[in-house]
Amino acid sequence: MISTEEYLRYCDAALDQYAAVCRELGDDLVNARLDDVAGSNSAFALVAHVVGVMARWGRTVNRGILVPRDRDAEFTATGTLDDALDLLARGRAALHEDVHAASPHDPPADPPDGEDVGTQGAVLLHVYEELAQHLGQLEVTRDVLLSRRG
Repeated sequence: MISTEEYLRYCDAALDQYAAVCRELGDDLVNARLDDVAGSNSAFALVAHVVGVMARWGRTVNRGILVPRDRDAEFTATGTLDDALDLLARGRAALHEDVHAASPHDPPADPPDGEDVGTQGAVLLHVYEELAQHLGQLEVTRDVLLSRRG
């Protein structure tokens, strides 16, 4: 199994990429969606979503610390570039705290009803899975938005 620090290196690299893509898009495109693609998300919405995922699974599920979450609102969230970068920084800090507090072989403190999520380590693997999945979505969105801008 990988160490806590190795795990956080992967998560931090993904979060650094989220920030880099948001900077590339800037204030003028951080809230832009692909209007001709049903269900597309803005960069800001994807940032809000992954920060929500990290809090829900790392804090609420693994540690039993209730973090209120409105998942639907994450996908309609808007803000400035600075807001997105601040959200990422706060999410990263909380993730580091949650990962250091985790006991990878123990069951989660507050697993979702009816779901067998395995161990706290498996929950953290899910967090990274979400970071990687949505980073790919963010990069494709960026590429399309920037190509359309010319």
